[in-house]
Amino acid sequence: ASFSPFRYTVYNIVQYRKHTVYLSTLPQSYDAVEPLDLEEFLMSQLQGGDAALMRELGDFPDDDLEVEHVEKECRTVRHSVPDEGWVAWSHVQYRIKCQGDGWSAYSERASLHKTLQKQTFESDLQPEKQETRSPSLAVLSDDSGRTLTSSDFDLRSGLTPDPRVDGLLRFSNHDDLDRFNLEARQGNRHADLFALYPPTDEDDAVEIRPIPDCPKEHMGDRIIIRCQAIRFEIDVEPLFATLALYDLREKKKISENFYCDLNSDQFKGFLKPHTPQTDHSTLSRAAIFSITYPSPDIYLVIKIEKVLQQGEISDCAEPYMVMKESDSAKNKEKLEKLRSQSETFCQRLGRYRMPFAWATVNIMNVISTATLDRDTTDSDSLNGHSLDKRGQLPRRNSERFAAMEDQCNMSAFKPATITISTFCKQEGDRLSDEDLFKFLADIKKFSSLQRRIKTISGMIKLDVNPVHDNPMACLSAELIPVKPVAEKNLRPIKEVLEFPSSEVYVPHSTYRNLFYVYPQRLNFVNRLTSARNITIKIQFMSGEDPSCVLPVIFGKSNGPEFVQEVYTPVTYHNKSPDFYEEVKIALPARLTERHHLLFTFYHISCQQKQNQTATSETFIGFSWLPILSCDRLQTGQYCLPIALDRLPVNYSLHSPEKIPPQVPPIRWMESHKGVFNLEIQAVSSVHTQDNHLERFFTLCHALKGGATFPLRVREEKIPENKLEHQLKLSIISLPSSRLEPLVLYLHLVLDQLFILIMQPMVIAGQIANLAQIAFESVVSIVNSLHNSQELARDQQGRNGLLATYLYWVFRLADSPRDLLNTGPDGVLPPTEGRYSTMGRASASTVGAMLLQSRLRSSSNPDIPAPHMCVGNTHSKSMSVSQMATCGPWSKQFHEELALQMVVSTGVCRENVYKYAWFFFELLVKSMAQHVSQLEKQDVPRRSRFSDRFKDDIATIVSVVTAEIGTILVKQQKEMEQAEKVNISLAFFLYDLLSLMDRGFVFILVKNYCNQFLRILCSHEHYLNLSLYFSSPASAPASPCPSISSQSSSSCSFQEQRILGLFDLSQEFKQQHYLTGLLLTELSAALDMESEGSVDTHRGKVQMKAINATYSLLCAHDLDQRCAQPEVRAKVATLYLPLVGIIIDSINYLDFTVSEARGGKNKTGGSDEDPDNVTPINQSIAMAIAGNPFNTLSGKAVATLSAETSRNLLLCFLWVMKNAERSLIQRWTVDMPSVQLNRLLELLTICVSCFEYRGKQSSDKVSTQALQKSQQAKMQLEDSLLRGIGARGEMMRRVGGSDRTGQRENLRWRKDLTQWRQTNDRQDKTKAELDQEALISGNLATESNLIVLDLLETIVQAVPLADCKDSVVGGVLRVLLHCLTCNQSTTFLSHCFSTLRALIVKFGDLLFEEEAEQCADLCQKVLQYCSSHEGGNRSQACATLYLIMRCSFSSNFSRVKMQVTMSLASLVGKSDDFHEEYLRRSLRTILAYAEEDTEMQNTPLPSQVDELLRNLNSILSDTVKMREFQEDPEMLMDLMYRIAKGYQTSPDLRLTWLQNMAEKHKNRKCFTESAMCLVHAAALVAEYLSMLEDHKYLPVGSVTFQNISPNVLEESAVSDDVLSPDEDGVCSGRYFTTGGLVVLLEQAAELFSQGGLYEAVNEVYKIVMPILEAHRDFRELGSAHHKLQRAFDNIIQKGHKRMFGTYFRVGFYGAKFGDLDEREFVYKEPGITHLPEISHRLENFYSQCFGDALEMIKDSKDIDRSKLDANKAYIQITYVEPFFDDYEMKNRLTNFEKNFNLRRFMYTTPFTKAGRPRGELNEQYKRKTILTTMHAFPYVKTRINVIQKEEFDLTPIEVAIEDMQKKTRELAVATHREQPDAKMLQMLLQGSVGATVNQGPLEVAQVFLNEIPADPKLFRHHNKLRLCFKEFIMRCGEAVEKNKHLITMDQKEYQQELKKNYNRLRENLRPMLERKIPELYKPIIKPRLENRSNARQGNCSLLFRWKLKSGH
Repeated sequence: ASFSPFRYTVYNIVQYRKHTVYLSTLPQSYDAVEPLDLEEFLMSQLQGGDAALMRELGDFPDDDLEVEHVEKECRTVRHSVPDEGWVAWSHVQYRIKCQGDGWSAYSERASLHKTLQKQTFESDLQPEKQETRSPSLAVLSDDSGRTLTSSDFDLRSGLTPDPRVDGLLRFSNHDDLDRFNLEARQGNRHADLFALYPPTDEDDAVEIRPIPDCPKEHMGDRIIIRCQAIRFEIDVEPLFATLALYDLREKKKISENFYCDLNSDQFKGFLKPHTPQTDHSTLSRAAIFSITYPSPDIYLVIKIEKVLQQGEISDCAEPYMVMKESDSAKNKEKLEKLRSQSETFCQRLGRYRMPFAWATVNIMNVISTATLDRDTTDSDSLNGHSLDKRGQLPRRNSERFAAMEDQCNMSAFKPATITISTFCKQEGDRLSDEDLFKFLADIKKFSSLQRRIKTISGMIKLDVNPVHDNPMACLSAELIPVKPVAEKNLRPIKEVLEFPSSEVYVPHSTYRNLFYVYPQRLNFVNRLTSARNITIKIQFMSGEDPSCVLPVIFGKSNGPEFVQEVYTPVTYHNKSPDFYEEVKIALPARLTERHHLLFTFYHISCQQKQNQTATSETFIGFSWLPILSCDRLQTGQYCLPIALDRLPVNYSLHSPEKIPPQVPPIRWMESHKGVFNLEIQAVSSVHTQDNHLERFFTLCHALKGGATFPLRVREEKIPENKLEHQLKLSIISLPSSRLEPLVLYLHLVLDQLFILIMQPMVIAGQIANLAQIAFESVVSIVNSLHNSQELARDQQGRNGLLATYLYWVFRLADSPRDLLNTGPDGVLPPTEGRYSTMGRASASTVGAMLLQSRLRSSSNPDIPAPHMCVGNTHSKSMSVSQMATCGPWSKQFHEELALQMVVSTGVCRENVYKYAWFFFELLVKSMAQHVSQLEKQDVPRRSRFSDRFKDDIATIVSVVTAEIGTILVKQQKEMEQAEKVNISLAFFLYDLLSLMDRGFVFILVKNYCNQFLRILCSHEHYLNLSLYFSSPASAPASPCPSISSQSSSSCSFQEQRILGLFDLSQEFKQQHYLTGLLLTELSAALDMESEGSVDTHRGKVQMKAINATYSLLCAHDLDQRCAQPEVRAKVATLYLPLVGIIIDSINYLDFTVSEARGGKNKTGGSDEDPDNVTPINQSIAMAIAGNPFNTLSGKAVATLSAETSRNLLLCFLWVMKNAERSLIQRWTVDMPSVQLNRLLELLTICVSCFEYRGKQSSDKVSTQALQKSQQAKMQLEDSLLRGIGARGEMMRRVGGSDRTGQRENLRWRKDLTQWRQTNDRQDKTKAELDQEALISGNLATESNLIVLDLLETIVQAVPLADCKDSVVGGVLRVLLHCLTCNQSTTFLSHCFSTLRALIVKFGDLLFEEEAEQCADLCQKVLQYCSSHEGGNRSQACATLYLIMRCSFSSNFSRVKMQVTMSLASLVGKSDDFHEEYLRRSLRTILAYAEEDTEMQNTPLPSQVDELLRNLNSILSDTVKMREFQEDPEMLMDLMYRIAKGYQTSPDLRLTWLQNMAEKHKNRKCFTESAMCLVHAAALVAEYLSMLEDHKYLPVGSVTFQNISPNVLEESAVSDDVLSPDEDGVCSGRYFTTGGLVVLLEQAAELFSQGGLYEAVNEVYKIVMPILEAHRDFRELGSAHHKLQRAFDNIIQKGHKRMFGTYFRVGFYGAKFGDLDEREFVYKEPGITHLPEISHRLENFYSQCFGDALEMIKDSKDIDRSKLDANKAYIQITYVEPFFDDYEMKNRLTNFEKNFNLRRFMYTTPFTKAGRPRGELNEQYKRKTILTTMHAFPYVKTRINVIQKEEFDLTPIEVAIEDMQKKTRELAVATHREQPDAKMLQMLLQGSVGATVNQGPLEVAQVFLNEIPADPKLFRHHNKLRLCFKEFIMRCGEAVEKNKHLITMDQKEYQQELKKNYNRLRENLRPMLERKIPELYKPIIKPRLENRSNARQGNCSLLFRWKLKSGH
């Protein structure tokens, strides 16, 4: 048996015997059919009939393949390559480009919303605000004389009806009606369904090959820094600033210097003699810095220099430190003197500088703070710099600073201004970079400057901005103007070159050749010389003559652009100065051994002596450094000696350290020791600075004949005969190069290696074949680039650098002479030899050897070869020289490459197939160029490539297939690697379809069907390849000429054909090859059996299969070539088997996405986020969706995610929308009823899935928000918007074009589909949200209209079908579900039209057979009658009138009852119900009745009138209900009255009880909601007991007593009031045994939610007998399971359950009307504090009465005489349930003490003096017991108080009660199973603690110290004494218990407790031992004793206390 190894998408067909266990659970693989010979088929068809169509659709367009050279974009106005450059920089980059420009798609997408019609959704409209009147509280009077349901309004007066629907009764012929509806539906439809759908998650879109970015110069994050001001306290001389960035963490300077000065014209005049010219480029005051690796330790350092003058730095800085700007008037003379001194020095020493000061700022702090954008200023922050009005720098070590590393958003910070107010004085001996980094480290560590650093006051003002686009007037690092060029003479901005702190891996794409010289240190300490003010003159020389100095040194500010020499700053009187100078040099492109740097050392005399000549320089010595050493650029650290004399001839050819002895000898300082340290750095795209690369390029250059032998490479000399060997060595060592230089020169290296692969070389007259070794080197480089952790990959695992190279750079030379310059010893003349390494036979032999262990090689050695001059084609011994001398040039790169891939071995072979994508894309690109160059498009495809090449391709595909199989079977963890190889192979075959014989490619596909199917099908000519134009549906014999005229017998053959179209037949698979493969895969994926661990894998497979199909249909939908309806119909016919597959897989769909809003539209419901809905049981979901089709089979497990389900359903809708209508109709007629039901079920799911979510959540349409990183999104958009998409980089769609001629036919037009890439509201503007809402509204409308079209098609086929009743019912169900969802006005008008047509055609059937559905229909239509959208109302009114009219003859009474109940239900449950709109609708229906001329002579108008009057009266109740929306108790009272008013109409009473249940449930009052349903069930039971006498049924409401005694009120209904036989009465669905069970089960569920699990048991005692009688064992099992769950909850939760909290609420004041002096007990949730309920009631009633409301804070009795008559008072008191002793015996559990409660108690403390509290001996307490009218819980949460009892306790009785309570608490805490130490200690502290105020000791001293004088108190005294005895005993137990509970650290505490306890016991002992002797004498009269006993009995009642705050 052959299994398919598991793949993520579909399956591999490779034969294996062994398998891991889980693989066997996957489906058997199918056998792919043999493909047609496509080229043959096309040729034969072209000779056939419809040649024009064939020619148009069969082959690809002529210009399908176009090779285009794209001019490389240049940032600057001219290229930076100098004229004399010898480096052959190619300015032309290459790519294969598709026809047309992809960007047009972008503008098209952007304007999509302009073409859409605005859909109106009621949920988006804000209804006009209704007036809410203040509650008029008098309506609740019990004895109110009028009925609540009497009508307050007359419909005819004052109401105008809405416009009527035209032609409601116009059509008598059903066909005309259908035609009219169809035309209306087809108007204004959106053609492209997929354009409206959000794109799928692109993580899965394997067919999008990302387009790599065009190679360009590397840039980091760029910021622009503008120098606005540099000022000091005094302004006396010119100053010069140098700015650079330093990275403290890396201890590295990370930018070159930027020079600027802000000197005034006066100061510039001082320097005139030394400034020959001022070039425009040097006037810059702004610089663009680039930062590749942002870190929090990057500092901007500003160094200030001044003109050299006499004196140390300190002396020169002193005036700046001493003088203040404010004293300038006072110091005027001093300042003038300083200025004149300065002028003197400038004129004499103007060319020399000296260090002066420096300042720094942490630039990353500035950026991150500007990102945070805190508007603060701080002038005292670090180093005195602040952010001007734009944010304070966070303090170091603060949390904000720690977070800053992550927060630096280099591109999004807001412009900031930096003001630095403190400079540091430069120290002459601490000028080096090492010193600078120490200073910066100190600043970072201490947040401020150290005291030892001398500071100078001043101010630098800098602006910092992010750079997004190049600003105007910008200059590159080479000073070339950057585009856009400034028109005016703007001050330029310089780009400052970055020296990144770490490697940057970006290949060179521009010419750059810069050289930086850093003099570091000079050591003259040991030299006895007067040289102390030392400067170095630096020059770049091209020879030794002084005239050879080159002007290549970049100038500084306000001077020439380039200079010949530069002087380093002077440190006054320092013999070993440090330097910080940077000399930037533009290197000439052509360097010779004569080029060198010349250093001249001078002493500068600062003071001019009398006898001194004009010059101030004194010569010290020379040194030099050759630029090249052994032809290699010199870089790095050097320590040079200094020559004291003039230099000898030819000195520049040697380095100063190694110069040979001269005559006369050179005098050296320090006897030729190195005394001058410097560092050289180069930033060059010419000099590789890597040994391996240098060697390789040098040897390759020699091959071109440009070198003389022996060749000199570094130290060695290579003769010509060794060149080949050395070249091979250099090729082998290439991958050993360091990664950075290898990447920098990657393009050149690969180009050179490909030349070596393609072309045999002649070296020393011998042919050298380097192809194999060069190929292996390429493979090795590809491997090392992929393995590098530093380099990025795209989502398909492709190395970004290689992808860029292939796409943009790789190019075949047009002819051999382009590859290498031919010369005498150069390249061979063209030859006939095909391969340079071996003959044909050996290639196939190697191929066979490679594959023998795996599968048969498809490499066939017997294919005849093209003509070769050597006779024996198979000879292995054909010599290289023979090959090299045969005929004209014919060796092709793609052939050589394929051969190398086939014959590679070992590690090389492994890597070739591991990174197959690279070699495949290389092959394809070279093949495409081959086809293009040789203009072979006219050549038949079969002849484009040789048979040998095809042979190799087949071998390669086989090897790769085997590779994937091996990985999958042996190495499960390598799954991802297999997938990547798989994808690359798929793309390869995909590309071959555009280049090769397609039949040949199909054979390759047959041998290998995998996930690449999806990619192959994304080919833009996929439809042509699938031969869709020859699909049977459009064969000349139309299968459906006219359905109604056909008899079934005459079209049995046609039926077979039509049903066959929906099956995946063998013939179909063969003719539509790729489509057949794809659909077979999809079907197999959906049928995978579910087994445990493979579940997630199965899910992935299914998802990928579905998404492949989805993206394919999306492509057709957005393809201009498929725009015409007839073409679309043919394409849809191609996918008819998909419909069958989807219907069969309905059980796998997950549509929880639709249930989130179930019936939310108009009926309130919770507004929860649909994304958070947990998946629900499928059958429950079906029920919620309003979908009771009984078609769910046993395998109903939702295995597909909601997103994937939506994608599959969209495919279904697309096929249904575009397929031929007659075909679909014929199909539904012939469909078995089970299948038809499944189809209807599928339509219901479609409606739910594509429901509109409203403007507020338009971006939550899918269950998972498509959140992508911005980068991924941009890449994706980029690839899509260029129109490349899945096609990759080669072919372009060239079908039709639209009117503008611009739009090309994209495959992946995701740019035309709706973006929903983020769920972040903040990211979206209102316009974007509106646009999204518009698009998703259109999607919802269109998908629902497709469903409606299909329903109409099914209904119109009904007369031919046998099972019409069930079909019509099913269609009605789907339509009702449509009405439940949020729909647009457009759709609703069509939907109501369809409903009316259904009622007209099948009215009687519906009203008889589908009674329940008609009730639903009435409710839905009524709901729309109350819509605030006029169009919806008009349609609903017309429909409701038609229902009445059509049911009038037979079922009118039932319809009347259904409409009345629907309205009652609507009114009761809906919060957003608009009663005035409904009233207008009733008026409109009345108008229909009055205007209906046909029915005027019937009783219909009067019957309608009566019905509408009833409805109007029900509406009146809603007006009152609306007044009490804010006061739930009042609202429930009102609903309770309304329900009571319908005591004689069971249907309506039941409806109102259900309304109350719904309201309670929404408020989370589950118990009350359950009680409402129990009452409803009792009502139904009363009705059932009248009709049937079954033992298993409850005997009316009496049976329900155990649940609640309140239920007995339902027994008021008697026979004389109710006659159940009357038509329409008790006809609702609940007045049945089943209805009773449903009500009780709902009640049980609610009791369970409310935590009353014991009540669940009582409910099921009634349900069980019914289930047993019906033998419903499934439900019995479920019931027992629920009972078990309830009992488990009782056991687990025990005493932890929280029941209700109760409050007495009294209303006082005439303002309350009937509520005045009424008291209620309110039930509130478990833990409700007094302030909570007080606040709620106060809020509500203050809306009614404003300031007149007053809350009474205490619980004492109210004296009416003291109340203000103009005020309203509310008194709220906490009450507890109260039970007599005998009751307590029966109420043992917590539940029993909280259920069926009618009596409550509260206590009021008082004293005789009138105060509430007093001393112990005067503290009385009043107990009040209240009795309510009904028992809690009830159908309401507040119940009237009907009785009130009070009694008072004396102070000693109060003390007894308190002591008993304390004793009880101690006993409970001590004897708990798991004692709580904290609780016990708290009680002990309150009992024995030494300082307890009014504690036990004080109580004893007040009441027990003396025997009372009043004998009446003897017994109380004695009782208190006994209480204390027990109390002290319990305290002792508790102290002992605590001893065992304490931890070690509480020992002292325990000793303290023990001591306190002993003290208390001793203090109490005398009082407790004193007895009253009189108690033993009979001195008290019996009457008194009785009274005393009564008191005692009362006082000893055990009250249950709840510790609550505030009581």
